[in-house]
Amino acid sequence: MELSICTDVFGKIPFTEMLDKVKAYGINAIEMTTGGWGGCFFVPSAEELIKSPAKLQAFKNEIDKRGLKISALNCSGNPLVNNPMGKTHSKTIHDTAVLAGLLGVKTIVTMSGLPEGAPGDTTPNWFTTTVSWPEYDGRLYMADSIKYQWEVAAKWWKEYAHFAKENGVEKIAIEEFPCQLVNNVRNLNKLLEVVGPEAAEVIGMNLDPSHLMIQGADPIAAARALGDKIYYIHGKDARIERGLVDIDGLTETLPVSETAKRTWNYVAVGCGKDLQWWKEFFSVAHMMGYNGYISLEMEDLTMTVDAGLRTSIDALNQTISK
Repeated sequence: MELSICTDVFGKIPFTEMLDKVKAYGINAIEMTTGGWGGCFFVPSAEELIKSPAKLQAFKNEIDKRGLKISALNCSGNPLVNNPMGKTHSKTIHDTAVLAGLLGVKTIVTMSGLPEGAPGDTTPNWFTTTVSWPEYDGRLYMADSIKYQWEVAAKWWKEYAHFAKENGVEKIAIEEFPCQLVNNVRNLNKLLEVVGPEAAEVIGMNLDPSHLMIQGADPIAAARALGDKIYYIHGKDARIERGLVDIDGLTETLPVSETAKRTWNYVAVGCGKDLQWWKEFFSVAHMMGYNGYISLEMEDLTMTVDAGLRTSIDALNQTISK
């Protein structure tokens, strides 16, 4: 395994300064955002680089001369919802596949997306409760909505998997983010089923343990269940806040900036789970066949960016299966 870093953590600084910072932290691979919900601070847009060979070459030159590699292109967003955001994200994710082909990058990190609850709606609808009730006028309306959402997902993902393969992408790593249709192992398997075997060849999971932690799942058990469908891993931790979670549970809607009040927080690696846990997690992932990048995604708002990065890098260097 090799350490990488999600570059959005560096914020709005010049591209070359960001690359120099990555090297200064002792990291030799980068995961870069090309659109969607990410900051996209260091790629003007996937479309702009595709349309300008000169800009693309200059972009590659700065990376190459520092001996850096691109571990993945990240275009996380919601391409499935029927509104302007969904259409923009869908285009960006397609552009990212083209850009990956031009750069020789084989892995794309993205999210499954989440459709609206019914035809004609424009707001994504994430169902987190049983669909067995309530019933109204003989109709289980939530069950009908989820059926519709999977039909939307099957159509879009069949097309996109084919498009990505045509552009040389070998792995589409879906991040199991809450508020997405694929937010756990079961729903990844559901997506693989509805798209069919040909599309399923290139679809797997970006195993981000923090997202499973905050849903009450065990990332180590998930790694075992995924097997060779672990396509990428984010090195990211979460802390379930003792006392607060006992009162209000894991369903958390407070802004991420209100860290002292929330029942869980994203934290630097080692500030949620201890290093023994992280050693086991990476050991199991390696045992299941994963030997790729571990990309540090640092979103800890309880400390400075530099402290969070140094804490996480130190923890990951001690625990990944090199």
